Amino acid sequence: TANLGSDHIMQLLEEQPEATDSDLQEMLRPILRDHFQPALLSRFQTLIYRPLAADALRTIVEMKLAQVARRLNKHYGLQTTIEESLYDTLVAACLLPDTGARNIDSLLNQQILPVLSQQLLSRMSGQQRTTSLALGWDEEEGITLEFSE
Repeated sequence: TANLGSDHIMQLLEEQPEATDSDLQEMLRPILRDHFQPALLSRFQTLIYRPLAADALRTIVEMKLAQVARRLNKHYGLQTTIEESLYDTLVAACLLPDTGARNIDSLLNQQILPVLSQQLLSRMSGQQRTTSLALGWDEEEGITLEFSE
C-alpha cells in the first residue's frame, strides 16, 4: 500500500470534482512510472481512493463517539452527551488529506481517552458520585469534560 500521488489526486478532484477513475489513473501513470521499476509496476494493481466527504466523516465520528458513550454507560453507568464542538473538531481534523478518517482513532486514543480516563479515575478515587458527562472541545483547552451528579 502506498499513498503515492495522493496529493495529486486531491488537487485534481478539487479542480475537477467530476473526474472519473480513468482520469485519475491516467494522471497517476507517470508518477507511478517515475517511482517504480516497470517489472514491479506490472505486478501492482492500482486502486484509487477518493477522499471521504465531510458528511461521511461525520457519520464515522458519530459512530466512534457513540461507542465510547456506550462503554462509559456499561462500565460506569454514565449518561454521556457529546457537544457539537467535539464532533466539529474531529471532523475538521479528519479532512486533512494526509490522515483522513484514520485520524479519528489517533485523536481518540491520544488526546481524548487519556484525559477522560484520568478524570474518571480521579473522581472514583475521591468517591465522587457521577451520573452524567458532557464531552466537548474548546480551542484553547482542548477536550472539555463536565461531570454531573
